[in-house]
Amino acid sequence: MYDLLTAVVAAFGIIFLAELGDKTQLLAVNFGSRYSLRQVIVGLALGYGTASLVAVTVGGLLGASLPQRPIEIAGGLIFIVFGLVALRSDNGDGGDDTERRSMVRSSVVATIALAIFVAEMGDKTQIATATLAARSNLIGTWIGSTAGEVASGMIGVLAGSMVGDRIPATVMKWVSALLFVAFGIAMLAGWP
Repeated sequence: MYDLLTAVVAAFGIIFLAELGDKTQLLAVNFGSRYSLRQVIVGLALGYGTASLVAVTVGGLLGASLPQRPIEIAGGLIFIVFGLVALRSDNGDGGDDTERRSMVRSSVVATIALAIFVAEMGDKTQIATATLAARSNLIGTWIGSTAGEVASGMIGVLAGSMVGDRIPATVMKWVSALLFVAFGIAMLAGWP
């Protein structure tokens, strides 16, 4: 039990600090300014939790991280596609039925989760998580890492929700698209 708690605390502290100012925190600011807090929290938790699970699995089984460059290339291309999709108008056919709203909510959560997951692949926090998992309790590392990332992301979400009401939706759409494309280009170029 002591090993589990030690791993949780160590992973939380290290990953929380490493995630501050990271690209996924900037994405969280963007998502927090555009979508409901509940949708963003669920999307962040799913994305971070899945990325941490991959890192813990790799770290625990292999003691190393995934090959970084192919992941950066794939992630970069996916981010550019996200940027182009973000420019697409949010206006539909005018229908406002319950099924359509439910699909939009699910789509937002899935998009957030996928964006966070892709951004974390090969990231410094994922490499740190894999390294921690290679040396300590796997479950504790996963819990601490995921909690640290979500806590850091929530700072961004709260900041985004405070400014989201003050910035026109069109401006946020363009900022979102530009952020995605910029991250995509950075990943393709191999920048951190």
